[in-house]
Amino acid sequence: MAVKIISDSTCDLSQEIIEKYDIEIVPLTVTLGERSGHDGREITPEDIYEYVEKSGQLPKTSAVSVGEYEKVFRHWSEKGYSIVHFCISSEFSGCFQNACIAANDIEEVYPVDSRNLSTGQGLLVLHAAEMAQRGCRADEIAEDCESLAEKVEASFVVNSIDYLRKGGRCSAMAAFGANVLQIKPCINVLGGFMQPGKKYRGAINKVIRSYVEDRLKERDDISPERIFITHTRCDDEAVEEVKSLIGEYFPEVKEVLETVAGATVTTHCGPGTLGVLFIRK
Repeated sequence: MAVKIISDSTCDLSQEIIEKYDIEIVPLTVTLGERSGHDGREITPEDIYEYVEKSGQLPKTSAVSVGEYEKVFRHWSEKGYSIVHFCISSEFSGCFQNACIAANDIEEVYPVDSRNLSTGQGLLVLHAAEMAQRGCRADEIAEDCESLAEKVEASFVVNSIDYLRKGGRCSAMAAFGANVLQIKPCINVLGGFMQPGKKYRGAINKVIRSYVEDRLKERDDISPERIFITHTRCDDEAVEEVKSLIGEYFPEVKEVLETVAGATVTTHCGPGTLGVLFIRK
């Protein structure tokens, strides 16, 4: 059977990548006060920034429902495909649980818990798409990606912790101190959870340079296939400098991909967040 690769919108892949690999995207729902819409369709990161600025509140995201999953899975199953579907970490959302329930009544559907978010998940999606192109079976792809998930290294450095404060991930006093001292925290995704990492200090462009050096310099355990630069409303100059630093610290890399994060990372971290994500050997 031909294999269809599907992912929740939390994978943060660009439209260009989605079209190149013929990936189906199932969007989460984002609620801004009384307004709701699908992530990446009716609701964009710019909508989130505007809502937070006006209301002082964070939007809410809702998992894809069992019924929505069933509709998508049946559509491709009836076309003769087996399916591998990727979800944001089950520690962040009920998407994986709902996908498993929907898959129970449909043959040849394999939900995969990415144990990650954003292009940490996207790295697995692209790996699966390449396996599908080589003619691998759906069960082989799912099993391989489940094993590979623990080798994904995903992290972000955050320009302002105001969104983390609004989300209850740090106190108002800690946020005040961090802003006064220009502290920019790094957030790591480990074991399916977001966890605090190194605290950088200074202007964001200087911090990003230090962060990239810490992630890549003198590393010999990084897969050379691809590295993602994923960010929320970072300026072009900063992104181009990161690309240059990747070339300096890890010239073996075959592909550097830039994407703008969607609703999930934007809601958690706010504007000016940047991550360098890759798979370890």
